[in-house]
Amino acid sequence: MNRKILKLENLLRFHTICRQLHSLCQRRMLAQWRHVFSSAYAVQTAQLYIRPWQTDALIRAALSQRRLLVTKKEKRSQKSPLPSTKSKKEVEVWLGMTVEELARAMEKDIDSVYESLMNTAIDIDSLETHSRLDEVWIKEVIKKSGMKLKWSKLKQDKVRENKDAVKRPQADPALLIPRSPVVTIMGHVDHGKTTLLDKLRKTQVAAMEAGGITQHIGAFLVSLPSGEKITFLDTPGHAAFSAMRARGARVTDIVILVVAADDGVMKQTVESIQHAKDAHVPIVLAINKCDKAEADPEKVKKELLAYDVVCEDYGGDVQAVHVSALTGENMMGLAEATIALAEMLELKADPTGAVEGTVIESFTDKGRGPVTTAIIQRGTLRKGSILVAGKSWAKVRLMFDENGRAVNEAYPSMPVGITGWRDLPSAGDEILEVESEPRAREVVDWRKYEQEQEKNKEDLKLIEEKRKEHQEAHRKDREKYGTLHWKERSYIKYKEKRQQQPLKLKEKLERDSNVLPIIVKGDVDGSVEAILNIMDTYDASHECELELVHFGVGDISENDVNLAETFHGVIYGFNVNAGNVIQQSAAKKGVKIKLHKVIYRLIEDLQEELSSRLPCIVEEHPVGEASILATFSITEGKKKVPVAGCRVQKGQIEKQKKFKLIRNGHVIWKGSLISLKHHKDDTSIVKTGMDCGLSLDEEKIEFKVGDAIICYEEKEVPAKTSWDPGF
Repeated sequence: MNRKILKLENLLRFHTICRQLHSLCQRRMLAQWRHVFSSAYAVQTAQLYIRPWQTDALIRAALSQRRLLVTKKEKRSQKSPLPSTKSKKEVEVWLGMTVEELARAMEKDIDSVYESLMNTAIDIDSLETHSRLDEVWIKEVIKKSGMKLKWSKLKQDKVRENKDAVKRPQADPALLIPRSPVVTIMGHVDHGKTTLLDKLRKTQVAAMEAGGITQHIGAFLVSLPSGEKITFLDTPGHAAFSAMRARGARVTDIVILVVAADDGVMKQTVESIQHAKDAHVPIVLAINKCDKAEADPEKVKKELLAYDVVCEDYGGDVQAVHVSALTGENMMGLAEATIALAEMLELKADPTGAVEGTVIESFTDKGRGPVTTAIIQRGTLRKGSILVAGKSWAKVRLMFDENGRAVNEAYPSMPVGITGWRDLPSAGDEILEVESEPRAREVVDWRKYEQEQEKNKEDLKLIEEKRKEHQEAHRKDREKYGTLHWKERSYIKYKEKRQQQPLKLKEKLERDSNVLPIIVKGDVDGSVEAILNIMDTYDASHECELELVHFGVGDISENDVNLAETFHGVIYGFNVNAGNVIQQSAAKKGVKIKLHKVIYRLIEDLQEELSSRLPCIVEEHPVGEASILATFSITEGKKKVPVAGCRVQKGQIEKQKKFKLIRNGHVIWKGSLISLKHHKDDTSIVKTGMDCGLSLDEEKIEFKVGDAIICYEEKEVPAKTSWDPGF
């Protein structure tokens, strides 16, 4: 308040002095005017004239007041930035903030964050609202927005509590009881694995399989005449199903390795041995097809020595059983060998407490929804149990065996089908029982959160790599343009921009034709996994890009058709159906649906579709060949035209076809003829043994005796993709 009063007083004093100065100036001018026009008033003018010292005093007083006011204003302006820094808005930030979180903390829209990051090394096009920002870019945005940075230690150090479900500690040995062995049958395709299992189960599974090959993991509980029970897993032997074989080996106690006596050790045989070794599982060797005349079991045993599978006959610990799955010969001997090995392993399990198991296979059933085939490894599963597997959970609604019969309990080593899943878990996921539905949701949420965190870490790595790339590109640009004049620099940039113009329509269509978008649907999770694993081997992207738009389990739906229409793609179905309504809809929209029951047929179809996207190859087919015997020239108008005298050695020469001139094995010229004569007559065809004279459509070409003229025609041949999936 005092400041304002002082300011007001100073202004009033300054105003008064200015008025006095103004009146003095007016008096001085009046006095001078009177002095000029009237000398009679000289005395009076002198009296009116103010003395100089009075004027100077007033001026000095006015200037001192002015200086006082100006000085105070300058001091105030120097002090003014201080309160403005204090008034800067503080923004609380933390490491790993997303674009959206930073915008929310600044109370601005997302576009303002993007604007602040323009003309920096970061690639704005790759930034999404959920993308994580480095510390450098957070600081840059805050600085450009005129705000103050404040690191939030709470956010930075806060760690979410681990809510995952885990296995129980090892059970008390006193609680363990003997359990049935889980045996996986492995080996090369078509070596008789499923037929062997059919004999043990007295069923006809092999007869019902598409193409006569297993394409899923089959889980069966077999009761032997002795009363012993064995759980068998029948894995596919085809090269495409490597992941299924590995999964089967991980959940098993014993591996029965089936090798055909007439075929010996093959590629998938070796792979199966490796899976068993990786899982530290003992092997029982079943040498199948011993009923055949060309069978040689000893050869099989010797071949296996190279892979550290040493049979008992050769001083090792691997039991070798000679069997014939077709006739049923020595089946009981194989079962007894398996039971003997299981007794040596002393297999036991805890049937009490929370359930633990493994998903063997998963699929979607029309009536039951998501279904899993599982092996129970600990505890006893009952109806109503709450299970968690991967990022899915279930309240068990129904359990059934391999024959589809409902069961009330599933004990250790028992294969069982489970319904009641909210989502479809993946094959190979670990099954754990939890106490309640809220707890199951909590576990699934935690696992999804963990997956998101991993993805965010990968995104940050990718952003950092992109940032380094842009910094390097910026540095190179500075080196490139740094020494140039601004006009030269502008011209070069203009030329580069012109080169980056959008593709023309024709070029765009050509580019799109070299991309094959596909949608894959399978009956079970393992089948889809196998198909995707094969697609991972695709190495011909330079010819045609293979783009996976969507994959899933279950029959082909209207959504799949719409997706294929949007991306101009093809739908591949494996062991699934497409209803009449779906097929009609696809036909109207121009979408191809290709259904297969054998996996290698599907891959062959995919190869053909890829090949159809490639441009045709132009092949040259020879029609005739002539040798040059003499050269001369003729005059046509004012110019001389070189002519070759030839004799046809093979086939015939046709004027309308294409020609090439060959000298010492090298092609000198390709083109057409302008003249072909036999003696003096023009002709269109010259046959073998006849002489002719010909001239080319290019005058600069010189003929030499001994050169060869080849007449050929061009034919377009469909190209084939170079991709080899390995089978």
